[in-house]
Amino acid sequence: MKLDKNYFFTLREDAKDEDSTSGNLLVRSGMIKKVGAGIYMYLPLGLRVLDKIKKIIKEEMDAAGAMEVLMPSLIPREYYEKCGRVEAFGDSMFKLHDRKNTNMVLGPTHEELFAIAASMYLKSYKDLPFNLYQQADKFRDEIRPRYALIRVKEFIMKDAYTFDRDEEMQNESYKKMYDAYCNVFDRMDINYKIVRASVGAMGGTLSEEYQAITDIGEDILVLCDKCDYASNMEVASYKILDVEEEEKEMEMVHTPDAHTIEDVIDFLNVDIKHTVKALLMHVDGKLTIFFVRGDRSLNEEKALKLMGGKEIGFANDEQIAESNAAPGYTGPVGLTGCTVVVDEEVLHMKNFVCGANKTDYHYINANVKDINYDIVGDIANVVEGDICPKCGGNIYFKHGIEIGNLFKLGDHYCRDLGITYLDENNQEQYPIMGSYGIGPGRILASIIEQNNDKNGMILPMNIAPYQVSLVQINMKDKTQTKLAEKIYNDLTKKGIEVIYDNRDERAGVKFKDMDLIGIPLRITVGKKAEDGIVEWKERRNDNTLEVSSKDVVKKIVTYVKDGLK
Repeated sequence: MKLDKNYFFTLREDAKDEDSTSGNLLVRSGMIKKVGAGIYMYLPLGLRVLDKIKKIIKEEMDAAGAMEVLMPSLIPREYYEKCGRVEAFGDSMFKLHDRKNTNMVLGPTHEELFAIAASMYLKSYKDLPFNLYQQADKFRDEIRPRYALIRVKEFIMKDAYTFDRDEEMQNESYKKMYDAYCNVFDRMDINYKIVRASVGAMGGTLSEEYQAITDIGEDILVLCDKCDYASNMEVASYKILDVEEEEKEMEMVHTPDAHTIEDVIDFLNVDIKHTVKALLMHVDGKLTIFFVRGDRSLNEEKALKLMGGKEIGFANDEQIAESNAAPGYTGPVGLTGCTVVVDEEVLHMKNFVCGANKTDYHYINANVKDINYDIVGDIANVVEGDICPKCGGNIYFKHGIEIGNLFKLGDHYCRDLGITYLDENNQEQYPIMGSYGIGPGRILASIIEQNNDKNGMILPMNIAPYQVSLVQINMKDKTQTKLAEKIYNDLTKKGIEVIYDNRDERAGVKFKDMDLIGIPLRITVGKKAEDGIVEWKERRNDNTLEVSSKDVVKKIVTYVKDGLK
């Protein structure tokens, strides 16, 4: 592409309303433009990059045996109602299209439609397994869009759904998709971790996420400094150590105005790890009081899963009044009128401090034998420095951007929609589904978050908008023009993607623009064109070389091919 007569612009100043490096650079490079909160248009350069990402995804999906389809974005509400999914998305999702017609939804997911598509083909067990996928627009009623392409209202998603007969067959399908996803992200040189995650509203038996390691991202990844343990915070665990200490006799002590755990440890001069705190909550409207070690917080995802509940929140005064709990002084000794849930770590503690269910009083030297509880489980959040449950190493945190996910869904969608097949005994059975998602826009943002410097983005060869930039310094110099045109034409004939900056601009402006948009290789035709010499500069480093114009095309072709491997 020659720039003098083509759509191309960049911004010198940072974007004022972008809160991420990737968002700022994408806007400054003229790749995307915000048109509303969480809504972006892809401009020519940005669309070229997006299409290349989608092409890599398509190649790996096809290689894994998946077949491409395209589902409508506008989906009748009845399909979500059949699977009990309206509540999961919120009624507002069904008002995005037309306020007068709440029977249609701009689809946030497509499990139901893929299941229906499967039913058109699936008759016998001999038809299994198979895999369908699409790359299409999705919509989310995102209340707080942020980080440009990372959290948006409209986005492109690659969805794939496998249909299998049994768990053994699904494991094979899952492994193919697992490997395909690794291939996708490896081909784009993304630094990522595969982490265990919560199944959430999707349901099912297993969920794993592909998380790009970045300095931003709303997901906190729990990692180990010695092994490959990796987990999402929602399901992360840690090794619990037994306390080697002789048990003492419990004693009630006066702790006036010690309402918080910080007040208690200051008043009693104890280590916070020797305290147990209460969290007065409700689960589906019923008073539930959770107890965790004093320095830990409640993991609501774990708590809901343990309780089999749908909604969790802080208890109100009316709910608390049903028990003998004393807010600020609640403890597991003699607590009644509620469901008492204790974190499993508490059962390994000795001589701890806890509330006495009496205003201005706490117990010291409480032990497991002194407390009463209804349920025990892993309900606490991991903290940095905890012990890895896999190898005993130290746990640390990193931010991550979820760029892909894998779910084993089970058969509930097919059951709800009445989709069956006949087995060898001519008996109806429900197929089991797997769901697999990739976000191309998030991939682009993640790559930029991981690969940038003060001059702009640094893109890998296979997704950069162009593979080579050709910069001519003096557009009035006929020798330079003749050489630059020859290099441009020779490279184009050999299938190399070249962006030729033949604008009547200063050299510094041209260099800054090519660096900003992340082109892997820059060839500069300048004063030494008369001597048959051009300048070679790779984006990932500051080294420059002088190369003979006779050899430069051959060297570029080799360089690009190596970069695409």
